[in-house]
Amino acid sequence: MKSVKQIDVRSKKVFVRVDYNVPFDEDQNITDDNRIVATLDLIAYLQEQNAKIILASHLGRPNGEKNPKLSLKPVCEKLSKIISQDVWFIDDCIGDSVLKKVRQMEDGQILMLENLRFYNEEKSNDKTFSKQLAALCDVYINNAFAVSHRNQASVTGIPKYAPQKGAGFLLEKELQSYYDSVENPKKPLVAIIGGAKVSSKLAALENMLNFVDTLIIGGAMANTFLKAQGIDTKGSIIEKDLLQTAAGILEKAKEKGVNLLLPKDLVCAQKFNKNALSRDVLVDQIPDKWMALDIGPITCDDYAKVIKDAGTIVWNGPMGVFEMTKFRFGTQSVANAIATSSAFSIVGGGDTGLAVKICRVVDQISYISTGGGAFLHLMEGKKLPGAIALE
Repeated sequence: MKSVKQIDVRSKKVFVRVDYNVPFDEDQNITDDNRIVATLDLIAYLQEQNAKIILASHLGRPNGEKNPKLSLKPVCEKLSKIISQDVWFIDDCIGDSVLKKVRQMEDGQILMLENLRFYNEEKSNDKTFSKQLAALCDVYINNAFAVSHRNQASVTGIPKYAPQKGAGFLLEKELQSYYDSVENPKKPLVAIIGGAKVSSKLAALENMLNFVDTLIIGGAMANTFLKAQGIDTKGSIIEKDLLQTAAGILEKAKEKGVNLLLPKDLVCAQKFNKNALSRDVLVDQIPDKWMALDIGPITCDDYAKVIKDAGTIVWNGPMGVFEMTKFRFGTQSVANAIATSSAFSIVGGGDTGLAVKICRVVDQISYISTGGGAFLHLMEGKKLPGAIALE
């Protein structure tokens, strides 16, 4: 896989797949521009090389229909403000009008295409659509780690037809951070896996047992593991069909000598509500019909001790319903422990990225991934289709 720096992009038309799938409020204002900011170093480099820069992204789920509310025009305007430079925008991503606009570009100029997913052919990885996108450029660069686990036209389709292809700085950084933290870590390696469902993290859990020294489990998925040990979790969310699977993971961890930690106490509530009556109880003392919504203080202390001695930490998934202040203590405790650790720490995107932001430890984390799904894909031991397409 070539790096963008290994390709002569001087005065070339460079198609850059970015991830500008940013959040908006009700008034169409961008509420978080981190995904735009994450691409500025590549844009600056390409401009130094006098490349003609064509930016392409998806936004939301328009399902193949042109939806003004999901237009990338506000993103284009935001980028223009950030870099204090005019960025051209065109209300399509293929066709004669786009080709004409690209031919008019001068060295160093930036053009943003309209939402790729206004065409169903993007998600279906249509051959003709891929060729039409590839026809816009001399060089294709993938800088969108967050979508690189998908087989889509702008990710795996274009590279088949573009004259040259390579990886952008962000994609390189993400892949290197994963390699440094999982496949070549400073020991001991501690993985912290949380979230609601075992099913969504099952492959990752099984694969991580081949690498980690300690596996910490929290969030609602911990309930299924506790139940698999014969503990009555009362009204807590569990995945009944995965009880045997959870038991198998516990057994496999034992066989491999992996220290697998589960909660000893839980913060439980009468109902799923931010104002619900709650209390901290040992895992085998949950009141009838109550549900676990966070890990308890004893568990927090146990987890913090292990995190303190780690050489490398990988975290994917919150410890509880951190969106509710009442049930954020566990996630905050883990976040604080990682922040004060001397270990190299990498955090998976999505909910965990949001959690470290809410917990105000962003600056103390070594690396925060920009893509939850793609990060999880790597944790499952799989290669990213978007990276394979560049080989």
